[in-house]
Amino acid sequence: MPLLDSSALKNLAPRDGNVFLLKQYYSLDEANELFSILLDRLAWQEESIWMFGKPVNVPRLTCWYGDPDAVYAYSGVKHEPLPWTVELNAIRQRIQSDFAYTFNSVLANLYRSGQDSMGYHADNEKELGMNPAIASLSLGDERLFRLVHNKSKEKLDLVLGHGDLLIMAGSLQHHWRHAIPKTGQLKSPRINLTFRKIRGF
Repeated sequence: MPLLDSSALKNLAPRDGNVFLLKQYYSLDEANELFSILLDRLAWQEESIWMFGKPVNVPRLTCWYGDPDAVYAYSGVKHEPLPWTVELNAIRQRIQSDFAYTFNSVLANLYRSGQDSMGYHADNEKELGMNPAIASLSLGDERLFRLVHNKSKEKLDLVLGHGDLLIMAGSLQHHWRHAIPKTGQLKSPRINLTFRKIRGF
C-alpha cells in the first residue's frame, strides 16, 4: 500500500475493495498550471464505442498515452498509446514515488460540461490484471463520482475537486461499478487522468 503516511489515508469503501481520496494532492497553483497545459496540448478526440451492436459517440473527449506496449481495448475499441508528454510523465512519476504502484499508461478524459459523463462500469478488463490499482487525478471543475456495489446496491458518493487524487485498488473492480453522472448544474471543463498498468498476455 501507500508509501505516504498510511495514518492519513482512510479506506472509504465500506466493503470489498479499497478507495482512497487525497484532497488537493496538487496545490491550487500546480493544478491550475497543469489544467491549462493539458487542456491545450493533449490530443483530445471524440470517439465512438460499440453498444448494442452499433457505434455510439462517447459523451466526453478522450486520449490515451503510455509506453509503446500499453495497448488497451475496451467497448470494442483498441487504443494504441501516444508517447508520454513531459507533464503526464511527471505526474506519473510523482504518484509512483508516493505509492507502491507502477503505471505504464494513462487514459485522459475531458468533460466539457455537466452533460458530458461516464456511464457505470468496472475497470475489469483482463489487460489490467486480477486486482488493478488505478490512480485518478482530477483537474478543473468538481464532479460527483459515484460507486455502486454490484450485490447490495449500496452507493458511495465522492466529490472530486481540482487537484484531488483518487486511488482504487484491491478487489474493488470485482464488486463495485463507478460513474460520473450527468448533471443539470452549470459546469466548466474538467480533466480526469486515470493511470493504469496494462499487462501483456
